[in-house]
Amino acid sequence: MQKNETLHATSSRQNTKIYALVTCAGVGNRAATTSPKQYQNLAGQTVIQHTLAAFEQVKGLSATLVVIAPTDDYFEHCVPNFVGPKNWVARVGGNTRASSVLNGLNELASRGVQNHEWVMVHDAARCLIQPAWIEQLIAACKDDEVGGLLALPLADTLKDAHCLPTGEARSTRTINRSHTWAAQTPQMFRLGLLQTALKHAFNQPDTITLTDEASAVEVLGHQPLLVRGHQENIKITWPDDFALAERLIQTR
Repeated sequence: MQKNETLHATSSRQNTKIYALVTCAGVGNRAATTSPKQYQNLAGQTVIQHTLAAFEQVKGLSATLVVIAPTDDYFEHCVPNFVGPKNWVARVGGNTRASSVLNGLNELASRGVQNHEWVMVHDAARCLIQPAWIEQLIAACKDDEVGGLLALPLADTLKDAHCLPTGEARSTRTINRSHTWAAQTPQMFRLGLLQTALKHAFNQPDTITLTDEASAVEVLGHQPLLVRGHQENIKITWPDDFALAERLIQTR
């Protein structure tokens, strides 16, 4: 009996569904574009089209939910082919990325996604993501108790800066980089855990700073798995990033 229960538990875990949640509700002020950066043209397609094309090629995804702002007038025009039973869109974007993610998780739950099922959260602006990197994250995390994220160990020397009113920045100290990684996306956690972590963080806004999903999970005492990512998995943030991303796409 005990053996059968173990086999059933193992089988259930292996068959757990995996969903993608792509945040596409930001404005991207730092990119200095006239419209949201995720809808800018890049090597013949919009940024969000490149992102969604990668997830569309990932085997085993049950569905992809794109979270957009309630007032978004761009998505349907820029991504006209994002239709079908596995392509979902929700106009539930919030004022912050974290609120957009939590609203997206609530949307997934309303569509029947269970607490034990996996959700991979990804920034629309990381448009150079490759299917193989996503599948690498899935393979590393699907049997993990916590989940994890793509990340890279930092090679550059890190400086803590003092920013002056003039706009200048001066180095105050060098930060030990020996155990420092740069977080990327996707970040993969079970829906119930991530919902709980984000709600907990929102209830303590003065003590918890949310910069990604892993930071919320860490506050609960968990240690997300760091899965080595790729140098090309950049997030378009600044104006120069568009030219860099286009060069990388054209050399593939």
